[in-house]
Amino acid sequence: MRRMPTQQAFRVDDCKGCDLDQAVHRGLSGIPSSKLRRMQQAFRTVPLLFAMALLVSCTSSVTPQHERNVLVIDMIVKLDRGDYWRTIRMGAEVAAKEYNVQLNYMAPSNENDYRDQIALMEESIARRPDAIILSASDYEALGQVTDRSSYYDIPVISMDSEVASTKVKTYVGTNNYEAGQKAAERLVQLIGKNSQVGIVNFVKGARNADQREEGFLDYVARFPGIEVVDIQYCGSDEELAYRLTKEMLAKYPGIDGLVSLSAESSIGAGRAVSDLGYGGIVKMITFDNPPEMLELMQEEKVQAMVVQNPFNNGYLAVAAAVQAARGEKLEDRIPTDTKLIDLDNMLWPEHQKLLFPFVQ
Repeated sequence: MRRMPTQQAFRVDDCKGCDLDQAVHRGLSGIPSSKLRRMQQAFRTVPLLFAMALLVSCTSSVTPQHERNVLVIDMIVKLDRGDYWRTIRMGAEVAAKEYNVQLNYMAPSNENDYRDQIALMEESIARRPDAIILSASDYEALGQVTDRSSYYDIPVISMDSEVASTKVKTYVGTNNYEAGQKAAERLVQLIGKNSQVGIVNFVKGARNADQREEGFLDYVARFPGIEVVDIQYCGSDEELAYRLTKEMLAKYPGIDGLVSLSAESSIGAGRAVSDLGYGGIVKMITFDNPPEMLELMQEEKVQAMVVQNPFNNGYLAVAAAVQAARGEKLEDRIPTDTKLIDLDNMLWPEHQKLLFPFVQ
């Protein structure tokens, strides 16, 4: 009986310099050609499949460093427009970038609408962010929903305007009582100790509005000859501030001085004083630094502005929220300063930074 020839074992060394077809032919020469072709196709596919599997494995198991440990912070403010809130947002976004934070910025369309702000707080709590920054439209009305955030261990930072809750970790912003006193002190210097004064405030019940008004009233109460003849609330509506100021000046034509306690109330009141021809006659102190007020101050229709530092408010609020989310202890208050700016000091470098925060 004839013995079949023995197939010589395939060795890797036999195929140095061979391509895939040659290697397969030499090592598997005893296999039928049809089957060999199918195997050749399979061998060519394997490296590609292996590479794809490796890529998928690496992609799914490795998270880039910048995507790890990202804190989510919701910032709920009073209004979605205006230079003041735009500057707060700019400061907050700078801090968010530095601290690796995903910042969600939210606001009702009307500062008077505290119910909408409550709804935004409830939606935020449902999402379970790492921290919430709140500028409360109403001191009392936002208290309960702020308390509720503590049930889910979500720290709340109060910014710009305080809220009636003991669960807040800290307050970041202006000393509003002191700011009101600054405005009153300068106005008394301008109009004297026997005069009539009007106040155009923004939202009654908002903590910062109430504190500014209280500080102003406490200061002028030192002078028995000063009479506060009217206080109006415009709800941060420029047009309403304009109409209310015109009505006030018509009703009390003897008014010597006027104070407006927010950017929006200042824009409306300033325009009314200018349109009625009272510019420079009725001395005026305004709050914040919208472009309209800068123009009126240069025309000497506004005598001084109490200017806050909204960029710092936004930046420091995010920094504090990061600390709170990490369980770090915070001071009860993180104050940001105010400056009384007039024609004499508006060109000081530190004041220019406050007046023109968007100029690099």
